[in-house]
Amino acid sequence: MKVKTQLSMSFNLEKCIGCNTCTVACKNVWTNREGAEYMWWNNVETKPGIGYPKQWENQELWKGGWVKQGNKLKLRYGGKASMLSNLFFNPHMPEMADYYGDGDVYTFTYDDLHSSEQSKQQPVGRPKSMVTEQEDVPINWGVNWEDNAGGTHITGKYDVNFADMSKEEMEATLKFRDVFYFYLPRICNHCLNPGCAGACPSGAAYKREEDGIVLIDQNRCRSWRYCVSSCPYKKPYYNWASGKMEKCILCYPRIESGLPPVCFHSCVGKIRSFGVLLYDMDRVEEAALVEDENLVEAQRDLILDPFDSEVIESAKRDGISDDWIDAAQRSPIYKLVKLWELALPLHPEFRTLPSLFYIPPLAPITTSAGIDTPSDKDIFNMEKPSSGPLLDLDELDKFRVPFKYLASMFGAGNDEVVKKTILRQLAIRHYQRSIRVDGKPNTAVLDRVGLTEQEADGIVRALSLSFYNERFVVPTTKREAADISPYTERGFAGFEHMNPWSPMKRRKSYFKSYHSGSKDYE
Repeated sequence: MKVKTQLSMSFNLEKCIGCNTCTVACKNVWTNREGAEYMWWNNVETKPGIGYPKQWENQELWKGGWVKQGNKLKLRYGGKASMLSNLFFNPHMPEMADYYGDGDVYTFTYDDLHSSEQSKQQPVGRPKSMVTEQEDVPINWGVNWEDNAGGTHITGKYDVNFADMSKEEMEATLKFRDVFYFYLPRICNHCLNPGCAGACPSGAAYKREEDGIVLIDQNRCRSWRYCVSSCPYKKPYYNWASGKMEKCILCYPRIESGLPPVCFHSCVGKIRSFGVLLYDMDRVEEAALVEDENLVEAQRDLILDPFDSEVIESAKRDGISDDWIDAAQRSPIYKLVKLWELALPLHPEFRTLPSLFYIPPLAPITTSAGIDTPSDKDIFNMEKPSSGPLLDLDELDKFRVPFKYLASMFGAGNDEVVKKTILRQLAIRHYQRSIRVDGKPNTAVLDRVGLTEQEADGIVRALSLSFYNERFVVPTTKREAADISPYTERGFAGFEHMNPWSPMKRRKSYFKSYHSGSKDYE
């Protein structure tokens, strides 16, 4: 067992109101400079939709993430030969049109509004390209262009999450788009198995050893841009002013000062939680190699119990300090992901093992809109035999959000893991209703989804009533104690190591050479 720490996050989609306060906060702090105008390290998309950049989820088009090749992992993009053959033209990298339409990144001719020259009509600020400086450029795409399902009846048919639904189901869903849409805030997932680091030819993209934050070394970056192609979430960006790649840094200067990332701090809906997870480094490759339907459970099994004495002993042996172990024990992410099994990774089939988890939207049941709840039509009617199935196929049709759509996004097609979190959310709602309306807690509804009263109360507090220090458990960072030797600081990186696990073998030889006085490590 090799215990490592990972700063992790969860977003509660049931509470996201799409206000983009997180986006504005991130833009003002990190990407409000030349060359970064089109960068949205944090963005909020409307689903269904194709997102930003266009169709980022379609890996048949962009070749992001990892695939199984026998009992090994391989970048979907391909190996060194594939990358070298596309060195001067990369067909699997989003163009500017996929971010900001035909007109590139644009600003407006604000000088026209301040000119003292007399004109025959009201002056206007016309769109102007920031790259070519051409004026009157067309504006036909941008971040969250599909806001509140606007235009989704046109773009929605290209949403890959409809793949498991019939054409008739998809068309009906898009036709009644006002009934079904939800917001999806996205930042870099700081994955356990990052595709960007595995694909970087110069080893500039790396994973910090002490907290798992994925960064891009600006001194080593040579703008190969394969990190863009190989990241299935399309979160690295190219800065055309500096000629370097950039991405979300998880506000590590704030974290090292004991503060949460700025997008977390500014969230109006309080949908975001932040904390530490302990995981077994030796089993990461094994977890990433399981079949699609088992990926969520495999990633959960990878997370270690911070209260287990054996885990604590191994963590201390691996150099993890007491305050980080304490933070892992208080982490809301551990509870939401591992203990209560509510939060799920976004597109686990990409096999990057993301450290950002989502609580799927509750998807109100159309027959339980406040008219006849509870009733014999209700999913948790206690007259049903408790030993029977919690949800049959007829009842799946009651969800406003198509269940197959959610399973495609958060379960790699596995209905059961998504079903469990939806049912537990519904059970909590009924449990709270019984307390507030009936004056008596209905524990039977909790029994049917495998929750205790203590767990139910903990979920209510975590998702609705928690204080600042409960939502954001930021450990004290001791950067001076981090392992920052020339090789291990890179984490998983390097063009000659297309499989991210080969650096683990090199790391052993590095230490052997270093301590023996050999120069092989240089």
